[in-house]
Amino acid sequence: MTSGFMLENQTIEFPTTPEEERRIIKELSRKADSEVREGSTYYVLSTKWYLNWKKYTEQPVGLWPSSSPGPIDNSDIIVSDQSSNAEDPQLRGTLLERRDYVLLSEEAWGRLYSWYEGGPVIARKMIAVGDSKQLVVEMFPLCLRLIDSRDDSECLVRLSKKASLGELYEVVCRLKGVDPGKARIVDYFNKWKQSVLVALNGRTLEDSDLIMNQHILLEVHNDDDRSWPYSFGTGSIGNTLSRILFGGDVKDEYDSIFRSVRKPIKRGTAGLQNLGNTCFMDSALQCLVHTPPISDYFLKDYTDEINQENPLGTNGNLALAFGELLRDLWSCEEPAVAPRMFKGILGRFAPQFSGYNQHDSQELLAFLLDGLHEDLNRIKQKPYIEAKDYDGRPDEEVADELWRYHKARNDSIIVDVFQGQYKSTLVCPICNKISYTFDPFMYLSLPLPSTATRDMTVTVFHGDGSGLPAPYTITVLKQGCCKDLIQALGTACDLRTDEYLLLAEVFLHKIHRYFEDPAEELATIVDSDRIVAYRLPKRASDLTRLEITHRLLQKSYAFYGPHGKDLTPLVTFLEDPESDSDIDVAVNRVLAPFRREGFSCAIDNGVLGIKSSPPFSLTNDRQIARDTVGRFVGISLDWNERDCELYDADSLKDLPEVQNTGPALKKPKQEEAISLFSCLDAFLEEEPLGPDDMWYCPNCKEHRQATKKLDLWRLPEVLVFHLKRFSYSRWLKNKLETLVDFPIRNLDLSDYVKGRDSGERSNVYELYAVSNHSGRLGGGHYTANCRLIEGRGWYEFNDHLVSSIKEKEIKTSEAYVLFYRRKTSNASKGTTQQHKGRRVKKDGRVKKRLKKYLGVKLGSLF
Repeated sequence: MTSGFMLENQTIEFPTTPEEERRIIKELSRKADSEVREGSTYYVLSTKWYLNWKKYTEQPVGLWPSSSPGPIDNSDIIVSDQSSNAEDPQLRGTLLERRDYVLLSEEAWGRLYSWYEGGPVIARKMIAVGDSKQLVVEMFPLCLRLIDSRDDSECLVRLSKKASLGELYEVVCRLKGVDPGKARIVDYFNKWKQSVLVALNGRTLEDSDLIMNQHILLEVHNDDDRSWPYSFGTGSIGNTLSRILFGGDVKDEYDSIFRSVRKPIKRGTAGLQNLGNTCFMDSALQCLVHTPPISDYFLKDYTDEINQENPLGTNGNLALAFGELLRDLWSCEEPAVAPRMFKGILGRFAPQFSGYNQHDSQELLAFLLDGLHEDLNRIKQKPYIEAKDYDGRPDEEVADELWRYHKARNDSIIVDVFQGQYKSTLVCPICNKISYTFDPFMYLSLPLPSTATRDMTVTVFHGDGSGLPAPYTITVLKQGCCKDLIQALGTACDLRTDEYLLLAEVFLHKIHRYFEDPAEELATIVDSDRIVAYRLPKRASDLTRLEITHRLLQKSYAFYGPHGKDLTPLVTFLEDPESDSDIDVAVNRVLAPFRREGFSCAIDNGVLGIKSSPPFSLTNDRQIARDTVGRFVGISLDWNERDCELYDADSLKDLPEVQNTGPALKKPKQEEAISLFSCLDAFLEEEPLGPDDMWYCPNCKEHRQATKKLDLWRLPEVLVFHLKRFSYSRWLKNKLETLVDFPIRNLDLSDYVKGRDSGERSNVYELYAVSNHSGRLGGGHYTANCRLIEGRGWYEFNDHLVSSIKEKEIKTSEAYVLFYRRKTSNASKGTTQQHKGRRVKKDGRVKKRLKKYLGVKLGSLF
């Protein structure tokens, strides 16, 4: 008997099995993915509850059932502060998709909610962001702090950033009981009147540069004379300003007031306000602003170089916004600048940065350098250049030719300052064909070779049925790759020269993934994973792989037990994948070591049934079910009580974790510091390409997993090193806290540069800026350490907080992106003289260009 509920005027029956639940949600999610559109509603679901539900619904039919996940529980992803409206629960600000939450379509959520209830219900809308109209779910609607000028009371207003100003007026006036004809709303950022928000032409909150948690001010005009209040908030300074801004000599009184209350700041030490998780942006911007050739360039009139014809650029918007921000930082007399306009422009052209989530400072830097280059590319019409044959020609000749070709299509201040060139050599593993090219680079992403080791337990199975599985615990470098693990494991299990190891992860008694990329980092394997390796003959790599999973019938309860212990899948090979008899032979072969003494090993009718999902064929009263994809066949074995008597499958149970993380383990030793040179060596080391990055060998006429070797050929004026501290697994991102010992002065790279002109220019560099990251990615914090252009002092830029630091404090395990400038006898003399003793003036011509390109009115609108 079934019961049902009403949803959208339809009666929905409860599913009869957990497997049916999974099928329904999967189909509804697939349907929603094919119909994504702006305005669609999505529901936020806790990953913790979702994984429990997946485990419940993915168990094979007939197994001892795991417990139901219970009512939906989203309590771990909402703010615990009960002051928030219970009918509108707010999400925690540090959430990451998949790690903390998943998104369900409206219909899929409706089904789950009807089956389990619980909550709270958290609905979010799909919106189109940026000029590219990229569709994203708006996880965090814009929260504005509304101040009523009549009584200085404050309340919160939440709206989508795509809501119009007209909608904002409706919400505010309804909330405050004000006639819309008598009200106006003012952009009150930092509690200073910026501009009146005029609801015209469908202008949105996003278009108005309103940001998360900023203030807006409600003003109601006087019924007697229809005048507006002039208050700027509370305090004597605000009251004085309200008088002088509307009468008297504004400049003299303004300067007089602030000279008495503000200490002048040292040039180059202005901070950047955090606009809501924008510390990553502040850190990257400070490093660029303190890059001498970039500062020089943008303090001059650069507008003649703006390329509005480049389809790869932003019509100059990004360059103008960055230049205006840089001028603000160099000319302001206040402790910090609010980069609101820059963030608005950034969000328009890079929607991934448009919200208020934490991001990566290096990812922003990469986009910003590329965007500035395209906006400032001096090449208006890129010439077509036909590639030439490089075989037999000297490297110097080919490298210079390719650099000229690159400069013929890409010529900007960014190329002048940041771009270098490296040589890339590929070798075919089959025919040994060597191919090379010379490519430009903007920065170098260096791996962090670790001195720390890690014990890993892997269970090795015999794919040819020659023995029982056995676990091996080996020691590998913590930051090694799968190739290192396979080599160490092969030594431990006495792997023969005619065998190879196929590494896999088992999850919920199924093979979750194969590790077929030898370069994949071991950091993607967490301690709780269960890893197996199948010993297979090398010739099996050219045969069809047979993957065998297990299903236990309910009547075999005594064998299976009440705790849901899983049987590990087996992997072997097939000589002829079209032959059912070959499958029988392969299954017999791989199960032979598990057969109890005194029993025949043949698989006959009624002993072991081979089953799977349709399509299937019926042979000797047995269902032979296959899932055949390319060179892969998957089957399922149904175990009954008689099977359990014939075979001892205990060694297929209780697969050990990679590492027991219990309290008995000793605390790992502190990792030793590594040098920047060892990171560079690892970057330049020869390594195989991944299976998703195969190279087409022109000799073999096939895609091959070639080996790749990089060499530095020419270095740029500013050399940026990105230290790859973050590694990725299924649900979270991990961070390496390794201390990298990097030179502050005299970084000599002469021995690394292979180009002919390496001796003509200095290859010695000095550090001038560092982007730092502390804490965990997603919930951590970014700062910057920069050396002032005017002088040699170092300062820490922590958003709006700026303080001097000692040079010895620069080297920490938080260093993430390093900025070096080529050292010459007069490297900084010109810049220092240009800046020294003069104020940076706002160029009227730049202002006009900004108005023209951006369509905004800059500065005070009062």
